[in-house]
Amino acid sequence: YYSLDDTSHETINKYLSNLVGRSLRDLECSYCMEIQQDDHTIEPLTYGRIASYYYLKHQTIRMFKERLKPELPVQELLAVLSEAEEYAELPVRHNEDQLNSELAQRLPLPVNPHSYDSAHTKTHLLMQAHFSRAQLPCSDYGTDTKTALDNAIRICQAMLDVVANEGWLVSALSVCNLVQMIVQARWLHDSSLLTLPHIEKQDLYVFRRWSGRAARGGRGFQGPIEGLPELIAACDGKEDNFTSMVKEVLQPNQISQAWLYVSHLPVVEVSLSVKGWWEGCEEQTERTLPSNVTNIRDESSWQPLHADQEYVLQVSLRRLNAGQQRRKQDSRAQAPRFPKPKDEGWFLVLGEVEKKELLAVKRVGFIRNRSSVSVAFYTPEKTGRCIYTLYLMSDSYLGLDQQYDLHLNIIPASIAAQVNSEISESTGRTGRQ
Repeated sequence: YYSLDDTSHETINKYLSNLVGRSLRDLECSYCMEIQQDDHTIEPLTYGRIASYYYLKHQTIRMFKERLKPELPVQELLAVLSEAEEYAELPVRHNEDQLNSELAQRLPLPVNPHSYDSAHTKTHLLMQAHFSRAQLPCSDYGTDTKTALDNAIRICQAMLDVVANEGWLVSALSVCNLVQMIVQARWLHDSSLLTLPHIEKQDLYVFRRWSGRAARGGRGFQGPIEGLPELIAACDGKEDNFTSMVKEVLQPNQISQAWLYVSHLPVVEVSLSVKGWWEGCEEQTERTLPSNVTNIRDESSWQPLHADQEYVLQVSLRRLNAGQQRRKQDSRAQAPRFPKPKDEGWFLVLGEVEKKELLAVKRVGFIRNRSSVSVAFYTPEKTGRCIYTLYLMSDSYLGLDQQYDLHLNIIPASIAAQVNSEISESTGRTGRQ
């Protein structure tokens, strides 16, 4: 604009018109909006809303649209994350292509050997080094890692919205796992016990040995301690139990730091019910769903729902160790390797495993005592039995996820129940406005 030779009204108007037109075409090519046939009306699209909400560049959203697939594992999602346009300006300094080449030899996932001077390749290597807790070549790489991680959660959340919009269950769960890896600086396949401060692979034997003692004693937790849930149960809120496990491999001050991590881990109890309309009922009804079905042949284990109708899954979350959380700052996740404070949160993911279809995603904040979350879903058009699965995925910790199967018996559709459901939804919408 400032370099225009002619600053007359006509020239400036032409310049701005071309600029706006070019920008709109770029946004349309990135699936963010649609220009209608009259060339005057603009229709915002879902991907544009996602980009706007998370302050992402439109090139990133276009790349997501073109590269994300229904069943991507964490390793491939990491490659997609690293290609985000937000990382294009990560500095690659003089001779760092050689340092990147040397660093790549010590990391598990291969990268393009011809792109060591690329900011995106460097981002990929920094993320791998973060998960592997590998030694970095110099202090500049530590600063660059913090920069990369600052953007990572926001970009992953946008990625989750994109795969949720497509209805891809497998990729959605993988994105949740990738967020956990970023916050805790460990690979998904690592034991979740390795997220404890100062605990390394060579120290894991102390947990296996302790589980043997507990089993022989016949009291408390029974079975091997393979992950954080078993460790929480074995400690039973007592620091002495934890100290007995790790005193051979940790110093007293290290034990205190590791116990602080363990004592803040959320222990969440889930109870489920479904709310909606059934034929013959004069008002909306809420029916409890069993959280653990042991006999699928028992007819009472299958909740009847009308076909092709909206219901609401009511999820009640209760934090069992809420007494340990007394101060507001206790909402912060224990994440020693993450560069900035991070509040605990959760993803509720509802899907049908058999079809690999995602039905709904809901974000839940920190659970201080109790939280109640509503997740709307539609039943299939076809009658018969089906199983929906609810995943409670942490956005901060590895190894604490839970899943619950909802055994549903889809019975013929009811016009009366559908009408009541639509009226109820309309009334609720008016009330919210």
